[in-house]
Amino acid sequence: MAASRYRRFLRLCEEWPVEETRQQRDLGSFLRQRVAQAFREGENTPIPDPEACDQMYESLVRIHTNFYKNKYPRLRETTFTGVTVEDCRTILATDILKQMEDRKKGTWKRLREKFSAKKPEDDLK
Repeated sequence: MAASRYRRFLRLCEEWPVEETRQQRDLGSFLRQRVAQAFREGENTPIPDPEACDQMYESLVRIHTNFYKNKYPRLRETTFTGVTVEDCRTILATDILKQMEDRKKGTWKRLREKFSAKKPEDDLK
C-alpha cells in the first residue's frame, strides 16, 4: 500500500507546476522536498499514519485542481484593492521583492556594497 501512496505523490509532484519567479518560495518546490523527505526509501518507506497520509494527498489534490475556486466562483477577478491576479504575481516575484529590498537600504549602505570588495554577508560575521 505504501508503494501506491508513493506513486500517487510522485504523480502529483510531476503535475504540480514550479513557478520560476518565486525562487525558494514556490509551493511546487516545497512539495517536492517534503515528498522526498517523507518517502526517503521510495516505495519501501513505512508510513506510520496511512489515514493522515491519504488526507494530506486529497487536500493537495484539491488545491492543485482548484476545487474550491471552481466550487465557489468569484464574481470579479480582482481584490478589494482592485489589483488583478497577474499584478499580484508580478509583485510577489522574487526579482521585484529583491528590488524592493534594495530600495529599503540607505544610500550609504548601497554605495558601500557597490564599491566594497567583500560581500555584505561578511560584515555580519
